[in-house]
Amino acid sequence: MARIEPIEGRYIYLTVQGIEYRVYYEESGKGIPIICQHGGGGDGLEWNRILMDCDITLKYRFIAVDLPYHGKSLPPESVQWWKEEYKLTKSFLMDLYLELIRELGLERPVFMGNAMGGFLALDLALEHPDQFRAVIAVNSALRAGKPTLDTFNHPDVTNDYRRSNAMYFCGPTSPEKYRREVTWCAMQSPSVTKGDLYYYFNEHDLTGKADKMDTSRCAVYLLTGEYNPTKSVEDTQMLIKQIKGSKFNEMKGMSHAGMAENPPLFKTYLMPILDEIAKQHN
Repeated sequence: MARIEPIEGRYIYLTVQGIEYRVYYEESGKGIPIICQHGGGGDGLEWNRILMDCDITLKYRFIAVDLPYHGKSLPPESVQWWKEEYKLTKSFLMDLYLELIRELGLERPVFMGNAMGGFLALDLALEHPDQFRAVIAVNSALRAGKPTLDTFNHPDVTNDYRRSNAMYFCGPTSPEKYRREVTWCAMQSPSVTKGDLYYYFNEHDLTGKADKMDTSRCAVYLLTGEYNPTKSVEDTQMLIKQIKGSKFNEMKGMSHAGMAENPPLFKTYLMPILDEIAKQHN
């Protein structure tokens, strides 16, 4: 008998800021909806191992999205996108997910994002708290710091560099088979990385705003890898001090993409959060 994963992939048409996008997403499981956002330059494959885990999807419906221009979500057909520079903005990201929630008929889903997606999780919790029952921000911080937009947009940057850089972004104790998967995915979509970093470096900034998050309306959970090179555990702890009622856990042994580099270990940090969210909404 054929082995077939319980993951289903679909396209949905979303009109965002006047433009129609054909957006690819994969989902698995039933129950409380969990929207999963990938990091900069990535796609929904970051969450693939989580969607495959039947223990996790038994009570939760995971939805992993490829942003427009990423993965299987092609650029929009109605505009000459090749004539302008791609720049990802906070307003676009927010409008995209609010539209996705509306079109899929999701009732106050959980939003979980990594790195760039972790930044977005907090921005959504601040500006649209009543749309989400909780957010899980993985490897997030108040702000990114000094922009380095051209790091991955230079003729001398080859796939060998991207491979080694992605390996550097993995925890040293993560299983090699998963670390190799992370490096493979990192080599697939270099053209969007600079545009994604526009949001990451220029538009996410919670300085003077983080203390305005109301965790009684939208719970805030923070996870950061012990070895994460972009935002340290100390960076995330600054959020804890300012977001009253937020909860934080350091993910020992993991780095920048724990859900992909060490799925079994990431699961041990994720499940208690999901179970707590489920208990609060029974």
